[in-house]
Amino acid sequence: MLSVIRVHLPSEIPIVGCELTPYVLVRRPDKSAATEDVPESSPLEGYFLRYRWFRVQSDKKVTICSVHPTEQATLQCVFCSKRPALVSKSYHCSPKCFTDAWQHHKTLHERAAAENGNNEEDNNNNNNDLSRANSAASGVLASTLSSLNGPPTPFYPSSIAQKNGGETLVEVGGCKTYTPTADDIGYVLKFECVVAVAESKQSVGHPSTIMTSRVIPAPSPRPRRLIPVNGADVVGGHLDQDGRIQSAGSFTVLSYNILSDTSASSELYSYCPTWALSWPYRRQNLLREIVAYRADVVCLQEVQSDHFHEIFAPELDKHGYQALYKRKTNEVLSGSTSAVDGCATFFRRDRFAHVKKYDVEFNKAAQSLTEAIIPPAQKRSALNRLVKDNIALIVVLEAKFGNHQPTDGKRQLICVANTHVNVQQELKDVKLWQVHTLLKGLEKIAASADIPMLVCGDFNTLPGSAPHSLLVYGKVDPQHPDLLVDPLGILRPQTKLTHQLPLVSAYSSFVRSVMGIGLEQHRRKMDLNTNEPLFTNCTRDFIGTHDYIFYTADTLMVESLLELLDEDGLRKDTALPSPEWSSSHIALLAEFRCMPRTRR
Repeated sequence: MLSVIRVHLPSEIPIVGCELTPYVLVRRPDKSAATEDVPESSPLEGYFLRYRWFRVQSDKKVTICSVHPTEQATLQCVFCSKRPALVSKSYHCSPKCFTDAWQHHKTLHERAAAENGNNEEDNNNNNNDLSRANSAASGVLASTLSSLNGPPTPFYPSSIAQKNGGETLVEVGGCKTYTPTADDIGYVLKFECVVAVAESKQSVGHPSTIMTSRVIPAPSPRPRRLIPVNGADVVGGHLDQDGRIQSAGSFTVLSYNILSDTSASSELYSYCPTWALSWPYRRQNLLREIVAYRADVVCLQEVQSDHFHEIFAPELDKHGYQALYKRKTNEVLSGSTSAVDGCATFFRRDRFAHVKKYDVEFNKAAQSLTEAIIPPAQKRSALNRLVKDNIALIVVLEAKFGNHQPTDGKRQLICVANTHVNVQQELKDVKLWQVHTLLKGLEKIAASADIPMLVCGDFNTLPGSAPHSLLVYGKVDPQHPDLLVDPLGILRPQTKLTHQLPLVSAYSSFVRSVMGIGLEQHRRKMDLNTNEPLFTNCTRDFIGTHDYIFYTADTLMVESLLELLDEDGLRKDTALPSPEWSSSHIALLAEFRCMPRTRR
């Protein structure tokens, strides 16, 4: 018969809305071990596995620390406790927890005081409370929570299964997987697995059980708004699943490096809680974010091959997206090819139709280059430098919306390039060569059709670098310091480093557009020397811009841009990734409109 021999949960902390799937190892009748499910509908040798989930409700209400969600709160900030908007941030598990968090926590006080600054009486009260809170940080810290451990307001569903002393076990699920709800917040979950006889439904032996950590609310960052930049009468609004604010005939494009699971190491991102860095949590948080943007075209980088096929393609298919994918070549990376990442491009079927796909493999271009210009004795070292597995995915789409119907016999085509350029900062020549190679490929497509172009991705290069200059100016200054790094001579003659595509960075519209109401606050998040965002990548050790959306300015115009994030807002969690944002990069999104065709 079957026997359960091991059960464990992959997630350290259960999160509201994050699916929990225990790992169940069973011993089969033939003595072999297996992890596949044995449901009641498909018993094995007359036996199946029965699963039950319980919420462990105690007679005492437990309040969770706002900083360490695995710990019970013992202190509450006086200032925050009086303000409903800050109550959730007021709880701390220890005096050390409060003092460690004080540098960020006090900004909550300052902002709350500033918001009420117009009311003199409230402002005086705020200042008094703020003074007491500052004193608390240096000595008193916070009032002891006499009420935190008092009796809760009980809420018991009808299906109370059993009681153990001062605890009540409320059955909340009967499947192998379970997604915690808001009712579970603050409680521990218990998972039970037992072998049962298919005919009688009776359990055999003792169940195997495991207890989770306490359920915490899923972090909910403030939605980012779509900001109009061209003076059109489009009002910025929240991008959410209830709809998006978009003018007729326009379309939106999202570019996002989602940080592959293989790259999200706890050593590299030690400041991010392990539960927030785990893939089961990040994948759902990323999906929620991506779907909420409701972009017409989605360009993702660092999408692992297995995650594309098992998660992103099927999940986005449910929301009306068709998926295309190009995995990186893996001459450099050893190990499982399923974990190799690549670029994924999705488009809404009701907005676009797929016309053509081009795969760009820089490794193949490197081999051709070395055959053509590198002496035989240097070919091995040249390939070692140039072969980095990077790729680009180019997709040609046909618009199916607005005034883009082919009434004149001409289809409105749009070309979207999605790429992830080499990450190694010392290989400046390789970065520039890869970007130049991509642009030459796009030029060939442009020569064959009158087609607007978008170039999206993580270019791993800063504004003002040689690759960035080539993209936005169509050439590189011969005196550019990046050109000094060229051991293979692949950038010579430097006059060849040109292209004819009129590319412009979409986010430069924040600087170039006519001043509008509220636009100045968005310009403060821009580098006015380069007309690019101050950052799109923010880790503990690096902050800067590596991600871009470029467009051909003679065929497209920018209508709106997704607002950028504040460094201060991200630094409260030290950096990215964080519980709120599950990548080390931020998503970029631009709304475009095709310009009228000129008669030829």
